[in-house]
Order: sequence, then C-alpha cells, then structure tokens
Amino acid sequence: MGRLLLAAAALLIAGIVVAEVREIPTPAGPGSGQPNLVAGPDGRIYLSWLEPRGGAGVQLRFAILQGEGWSQPRTIASGSDWFVNWADFPSLAILPDGSLAAHWLAKSGDGAYAYDVQISRSFDGGATWSVPRVPHRDGTATEHGFVSLFPAGDGMLGAAWLDGRETGAGAGAHEHGGGPMTLRYAAIGRDGALHAEALLDARTCDCCQTSAAMTAAGPVVVFRDRSPEEVRDIAIVRRHDGAWSEPRPVAVDGWKIHGCPVNGPSVAADGRRVAVAWFTLANERPQVKLAFSGDAGATFGAAVIVDEGQPLGRVDTLLLDDGSALVSWLEQAGDANRLRVRRVRSDGSLEPAMTIAPAAGVRANAFPQLARDGDALVVAWTDERVRTATVAPLP
Repeated sequence: MGRLLLAAAALLIAGIVVAEVREIPTPAGPGSGQPNLVAGPDGRIYLSWLEPRGGAGVQLRFAILQGEGWSQPRTIASGSDWFVNWADFPSLAILPDGSLAAHWLAKSGDGAYAYDVQISRSFDGGATWSVPRVPHRDGTATEHGFVSLFPAGDGMLGAAWLDGRETGAGAGAHEHGGGPMTLRYAAIGRDGALHAEALLDARTCDCCQTSAAMTAAGPVVVFRDRSPEEVRDIAIVRRHDGAWSEPRPVAVDGWKIHGCPVNGPSVAADGRRVAVAWFTLANERPQVKLAFSGDAGATFGAAVIVDEGQPLGRVDTLLLDDGSALVSWLEQAGDANRLRVRRVRSDGSLEPAMTIAPAAGVRANAFPQLARDGDALVVAWTDERVRTATVAPLP
C-alpha cells in the first residue's frame, strides 16, 4: 500500500496531540511474513522475518532501523525443510553483551506437526552465524515450537518452548494422539552446550505463543496453561536464585475450551514492574486484558479490560517509563480485522484507543509486533508482505 496509513488523535489532559502513523517500507520481499521486532540493549530496533528463497525453501532475514529507514537485510539461515506457520514464527534476541540469537523451526519427520527448534547465535553483529543447536534432546518426531528467547546470565541464552514429546511419536498434540503438551527450558552456552534443562509445566495449551521478559529478580515466562478440566487461563513461571517457581495464574478467567485458541499472552518488564496482556473468551465474551505486577511477577493486580468490543486477540505489550503499558490487539471489522493500540495507565485507567493499520484479511495481520524507539512506537505486521510503521509521539 506504500503510503501514510492515517493520522490518529490521542486526547490528552493538556489538549489534543496528533500521533502520526508513518509507514516505513521494509526490505522484506514479496510473500514475506512472520515478522518479529526486538529492541537491543543500545536501543536499536531489529526486524526479522521469513521470505521465500529463490528456487525453493525459505530464508530467515533481519534488518536494523537506521534513522527513518531499514538497513540492508542480512540472511540468518535458510532451508527447504523448515516448518513455516502463520502462528509459530521465528524470533531474534539481542543479549546484553551485544551478541544475537535467532530461532526457527525445521521438520523432523513426516507428521504434520513433527518439527524441532533450531537456535543459532552470532557474535559479530549478524555477519556470521553458528551451526544451529536443538535445545531439546528427546528425539521424538513431535511438535517443538512457540519459543521465547531471553538472556540467561554469564553470556548464556535462555530458551523456553512448548514441547510435544509426551504427545506420542508421530502423533502431535493437534491430533490428540497421546499425552499433554509441556513447557520446557534450557540455557545455551556460547559454545552451544546445553545447561539447566528443566520442565516448567507438565500440561499446557497446545499451540498458544509463549512470552518471556527479564525482571530485576530474573526471567519470567508466561503461557496459556491447561487444567485437567480444560480451563486454559494464562500462567507465569519465574526463575529466582537459580530455580524455577511452580506455575501460578496471572488471573482467573475460567475460560474452558476443548481445543487450543492459538492466542498466546505477551509480557513486558522493567525492573520489578511487569505487565501481561492476553486474550480470553471466558463466558463467550471476547476480551483483551492487562494486569500489572510490582514485585517481579510474584503477584498481580486486578485485570483491566483493554478492548472496545469484538477483539480477536493476538496481543503484544510494552512498558513505558511512567509505569503505563501499551497494548496492541487485532479487532474484528466486518469480514476483516484492524490493528488497534491503547495505553493503559498504572492505575488501570485507559487512554483512547487508536487504529494503526486498516482492515485486512482475517489472517493477514498474523501476530503484530511492537517495539519502542525513543519517543516513537514501531509496529510490524503482515499484509501480503511484511510491513512496518512508526507512531510518533507514543500513543
């Protein structure tokens, strides 16, 4: 579409401030998708995505926001045996020492959901990448995905993922051929060695995205849990003093559903402040919610309803300096959807919501991504190809 999307007005106490939404053309090629945004320790914004590779297969690429445009793209890896899915997408992480880490998914068998996590690291700014490492050692041709990457201390990379080893070889969680999906963790050293492997939850939802953030007390991972009664609310685990906590609910929605909604949560952290956003359809009422924690995720306040009606979920969230959070979600608009964003104050009060991207096909926007670039918001989504925009000032 290659144009300014729109101008949206945000009403503030001091008057009316116009937040301009300006599209930034990306170097992502035709047919690209599965964007991921991340801010590095130095504040630079990285965009990664998948796009078709000439001949056959796909490639994972990235670019860095420089001024008002993106840098020339670099290729992280490519392959013809990758598992490519609109909901289970690759990611890029920037560690405190400046090293980069990326993950993608590769087929491990003939089953529709038989695939492994592949993780590679770069210690020269993304010019070269290590031989990929598989963080799980079960060797089963089952689903392994929905990965969250984060620093694990001492130069190590932490990875949490949904692991289908208990679902039955060749079956996969989606075919209900065995036991439950699990949430697992491993730390990966600079040499590729695995450390501190752990089972974080023995029964989770099958295919909702996980999300992780670093607090002053250590990392937290949020995910959609699954009770024996098929209640699938959002839960959190915390790593403190070298040990992972038992899973605890972020909030009790009571959403009972016999199947996976493919709609995971998002977590952001700053010091001991934590914000978690998620989607629920409890009591047949679709809602996007947000909850704050002031003690590094040990406890949460009452959840705030963020949406204005007919949300589809697929949330992302950021914490801002004043303690407020920005939350994005997709909202139904007739036979299509639109991307919305809203600021939630630390006291739970809401600023007016604004539309970032106009209506597109139901799956077109996939899982939009947010990142902060100083006083501006950077947004990425998919509409025929990967697209990005900035919103300034912050909504």
